[in-house]
Amino acid sequence: MGEIARARRLCWWMLTSFLGLLWGGMALSALAEAGRGAQPWPLTAVSVVAAAGFTVLYLRLVSAVIESRYPVRQVVLTGVLAVATAVTGGAQPFGAGMALVVWLSVVAVGGSRRRAFALGVATTLLGVALSAAAAASGWWHLLDMPDARGPGWLGAVVVANTAMYALLILASVVSNRLWLWIYRLAVRAHEGMEAHARLAVAEERLRFARDLHDLVGHRLSAIAVKTALAVRLSEGDPRAARDEMTSVNGLTRTALRELREAVRGYRRLDLGAELASVRGVLEAAGVRCELRLPYREMPEEVAPVFAYAVREAVTNVLKHSAATFCAITLSFTAERAELEVRNDGAPAREPADERADERDGDPGNGLEGMRERMAAVGGGVTVRHGTDGQFIVKAVVSLPIPG
Repeated sequence: MGEIARARRLCWWMLTSFLGLLWGGMALSALAEAGRGAQPWPLTAVSVVAAAGFTVLYLRLVSAVIESRYPVRQVVLTGVLAVATAVTGGAQPFGAGMALVVWLSVVAVGGSRRRAFALGVATTLLGVALSAAAAASGWWHLLDMPDARGPGWLGAVVVANTAMYALLILASVVSNRLWLWIYRLAVRAHEGMEAHARLAVAEERLRFARDLHDLVGHRLSAIAVKTALAVRLSEGDPRAARDEMTSVNGLTRTALRELREAVRGYRRLDLGAELASVRGVLEAAGVRCELRLPYREMPEEVAPVFAYAVREAVTNVLKHSAATFCAITLSFTAERAELEVRNDGAPAREPADERADERDGDPGNGLEGMRERMAAVGGGVTVRHGTDGQFIVKAVVSLPIPG
């Protein structure tokens, strides 16, 4: 969720960045008017107060829009303050009129393109009308120079402001719609990864249930048949009944052994099938998977152990990271075999934090179970966080495995 929080924060900053253009434009416009000695100070004060109120409500509105909420009352009140800012500030596109553009840049991001286009046209017409009225009245008009008032000067101002308003509105709306689309796409991708992780866990439970059924169901059926036969033979042929019960005893011991192996995770899994399975799950979750395998088959004694470790490590990747890639490396010599699972999307942690988790009994991401299972065959598991946001799990087993 850290990645999603950072994406939300970046989206918020991008959607609020146009406020800098508003305040910067108002400041430059005021300085220019003051330099000409035509600064309407009462209107300036009203415009600044309206812009301050607009800014406060706008920041709240951005947060609501990012969360896919569109409070109508807040939208309307923010729009009223934007109009008040523009009216009292001269409504110049790169001045107080920027309040109209900033307001539209957020209001138009959540609806359809047709609605955004209609709002853009209406805002452009409103901004041009307000700026033309301010220019005609003689205040807040930067182009109002003594030699600028000639035939058609007001029409030239309208054409220039129309072009500037249209350009600003197009750039701001398209930019904000793009940023909000990217953020929501990231949220959906993260939710998809969580769904894949839940699916992987559910599939593992189903697989375990099938294993139990295959093991226990078959053995119990055979035991039931042989005990019924022994009962029938007990009166007429005690020797045959005894032989059947001896067979039942062997079946019972075998069933108990297989059940313990299934519960403890030591059934002989197919390493090749497991690697293909986890690769498919990772790529379905949008995680690029690289398999780095030896040119020879892994030793038969260590392959089932590493198959379980791969399954556990990849489940950990899906459930507890925002990974974009995962590399699985297998290697072995005559003395030892190694498995390494490396993925990104895990923030680095201090060693003191990891020791604290161990003292508190938090095994972290199911890795403690892997340590126990590897220890049972004389192996070990090491975990470390890389400085580049990578998470590395390495399992090492000495060969040959005792027993």
